[in-house]
Amino acid sequence: MNRLVFTGALLGLAGVAVGAFGAHALEGTMGVQGRAWWDTAVTYHLPHALAVVVAGLAATQLPRPGMARAAGWFLALGVILFSGSLYLMALTEWGWLGAITPLGGSAWLAGWALLAGAAIRR
Repeated sequence: MNRLVFTGALLGLAGVAVGAFGAHALEGTMGVQGRAWWDTAVTYHLPHALAVVVAGLAATQLPRPGMARAAGWFLALGVILFSGSLYLMALTEWGWLGAITPLGGSAWLAGWALLAGAAIRR
């Protein structure tokens, strides 16, 4: 089993679910700031879920598969930290969770850099 493809697919499933949940079940239950946090979380969640799938598939094709796998795990971690912290902030209004969000962004940067490095031939 390709764990990264599986993880990315689950993250994609979750992204669609939380996006729909936010659009329908949470409509009118949170303020403007909470809605903005939720929308930002979904906006970044879904493409990065797909990037995890791509990294998992790339690990079978690129010259440096270990780097591609590491990229996928960093991208997945970014979804959890970045989008997860924003979802929680939107639901709880715990602003201190905003300190976690940049860690997710940093994980994404590392993931993208690793994926680029995985494509370079030695």
